[in-house]
Amino acid sequence: MKTVLFALRVSELERSLAFYTTVGYVNLGTVPFDDGSSLVWLRLPAEKSVSLELVHRPADGPVEVGGFQHFAIEVDSLTETLARLTTAGLDPADPELPGGPEGPKTSRLLDPDGYRLELVEWPPSGPPTFE
Repeated sequence: MKTVLFALRVSELERSLAFYTTVGYVNLGTVPFDDGSSLVWLRLPAEKSVSLELVHRPADGPVEVGGFQHFAIEVDSLTETLARLTTAGLDPADPELPGGPEGPKTSRLLDPDGYRLELVEWPPSGPPTFE
């Protein structure tokens, strides 16, 4: 088995789509429904298939983020990624070293609905493995 994708319900589809494409996601297409709702499938450039689904259901009312902690995106260079995102008008948090100087470098970024993305640059030794 493997994880295929996860879905986030969003309040304003175009605003969220603009955010996620600025982060670096590629829009694979939209699935519209007769009731005015829609799904948009996204993936990061290095991914082979859809990994994120934006769900827009205006009839369901406002999006309330609760119980959701975050999802993480691996980046090659956190410094370069933060500079690119800041230049593009996004507001990532300052870098952190949660595992100390030899561990990963991380930053946080909130999407328009308040979902938190964690940006992670692994150390040269790579991500932790559990076997």
